[in-house]
This record gives sequence, C-alpha cells and structure tokens, in this order.
Amino acid sequence: MKSVPHPLRGALAAVCAASALTAALPAHAAGYPDRAISLVVGYPAGGSVDLTARLFGEELAKRLGQSVVVENVGGAGGTIGAQRVARAAPDGYTLLLGSTNEMVIARMINNAVKYDSVKDFSALGVIASQPMLLAASKNSGVKTAADYLQKLRAAAPGSFNYGSSGVGTTLHLAGEMINQATATRAEHVPYRGVSPLVTDLMSGQLDFGMLVLSSGLPQVRGDKIVALGVTEKKRSPVAPDLPALAETPGFESVDISVWFALYGPAGLPEPVAAKLRDALADTLKSEQFRVKMQEAGGVLSQPGLDPVAYQAEETRKYGALVKAAKIEAQ
Repeated sequence: MKSVPHPLRGALAAVCAASALTAALPAHAAGYPDRAISLVVGYPAGGSVDLTARLFGEELAKRLGQSVVVENVGGAGGTIGAQRVARAAPDGYTLLLGSTNEMVIARMINNAVKYDSVKDFSALGVIASQPMLLAASKNSGVKTAADYLQKLRAAAPGSFNYGSSGVGTTLHLAGEMINQATATRAEHVPYRGVSPLVTDLMSGQLDFGMLVLSSGLPQVRGDKIVALGVTEKKRSPVAPDLPALAETPGFESVDISVWFALYGPAGLPEPVAAKLRDALADTLKSEQFRVKMQEAGGVLSQPGLDPVAYQAEETRKYGALVKAAKIEAQ
C-alpha cells in the first residue's frame, strides 16, 4: 500500500487533533449557550452601570440566541457582585458588567476586597464610557472653568468644597485629578450616593460637585446647576455644547471617565470566550446600540481595544490619584 503523501498526512493529523480537542471540551463549551445567561451588576437598578447592562444584555441575547437576565447584586461599591462572578463556575453563564470602581479602584482602598481583577476574571472587552461633569451651584457665582480656577487660586486652600458619591469612587478621584492638574485645593465632601449631592448642590449647601454626565445633565438642562466642563479630553457627543475642562488653560491634563466592560470568571474555555468577544464586537458595530447608549450618556468603545492593556493603564492612572489624594486602604 502506498503511504499517504506528506502534505495530506499533515492535514489529516490536524483534523484529528481538532476533533480530539472538540471532544475534550466540556459539553457546555461545545454547545454554548444552551440556556439563559446571568449578567451581574454590582449596583442597584437605575444607575449608569445597570442601564448599560440592560441595553447591552438585549444586544447580547440577540447575538447568542439565549435570554440574558440582568441580576442586581448591590453593595460595597460593586464589589459584592464582582466577587460573586469571580467565584462562579467558568462556564459562560455568569458574567459581570463591570465598571471602573469595582474593577480598578476598590482593591486599592479596601483591604476587604479579596479578588484580583486581573487573575480572577476573564476580560472580554470594553463596552462604553462616559465622562464626568464638574458642576457648580448657581449660588457660587462661578459660570465657567476659568471662573472656577480664578476663584480657587485667589482663596485659601480648603475655602471651597466639592462633593462626590463617596470616598474612593471614580467621582472622588476625578475631583482629585482636577485639584492636582490645577494646583488648587477644593475639599472633598463624600455623600451616600448622587441624589443628596445634587440636592445640596441645587440648594447652595455645596459649592461644586462631580457627577457622571448622565446624572448631571438633567439638572444642567433644567437650569438648576451650572456645568463647568466634562472630564474627558474632548467634548462628549452626548452634550457637544458643554466644553471639555481641558479646553481651559490650567485643566489641560484632565482626562478621566467612567467605563463599562464585560467580564467572566477566570478560566473560561476559549470557545466560550471567543463567542462572547465576537458578540461584543458585533454589538459595537450596531448603530441602534450606539444611539441607545448615547441617549443614556455613554459613548461606545473603539472596536479592537485590548481590555487587559486598557485596564492596566487605568490602574496606573487611578493608582497615582489614590496616592496623590492620600487615600489609605481600610
């Protein structure tokens, strides 16, 4: 009998190897997904992370052919929900819609956070981001970022304050970036959430506030607070009439945002991870999804952005801010 020619023998070997690999995969990986997927959000319903999860979950369901159920597991700044996903079976049926707070900042300031956002998760892709907004009380007399700078530079350090939704949050650290960039000192006032912050800002009990754009825009449009600028380098397409802080001399280095990304537990089988990455990439091409996210205050991520490299860069950025603000882990 003639021996099989070498090129064909190599091809047959590759087919056999691929078949063996498929056979060795867990059943859930080969047929994934064959049931509903839980998309965990580490916050109560109604916030920016929750809204992003619900909009993205609809798109993911269309592309995977299975229901995607958003599950709100609130508490401890998003870390309880993240911990749940870190401990879940790596089968692709429990995913996390993660954000900056629980995936980058939390472990820097809270010793109770035991998960490692790199080692304990499979980063599948960045979905969207939105800037924050530096806003002023109408009673402050400040109408522009230049006014803000002039007023704070003329005053003794600590004469003015700014509010955020809590110590170590993205909003807090955005305020510290502004302090650092402008060589001024507005004192931080932590609130338990955005609602009381906005109430004090509107009443004049608070001089300035850091808000996620989607949270502050209704009050700006209603002429209840004054928008001084957004915290990304460029104006947001969500509100192109609002200046970027970086347009004003003294604020040039201010560039910070809240972002939202998709994660699974560490150890996801590659066929499962690939399906999820492909579904996410396809979603980012959807004009309908882009419009919905823009209406919710967000801007879609650039296709092909490496989530691991992006998170590493964000970790460096926030680590420097935590150090500058002298926030110690508790």
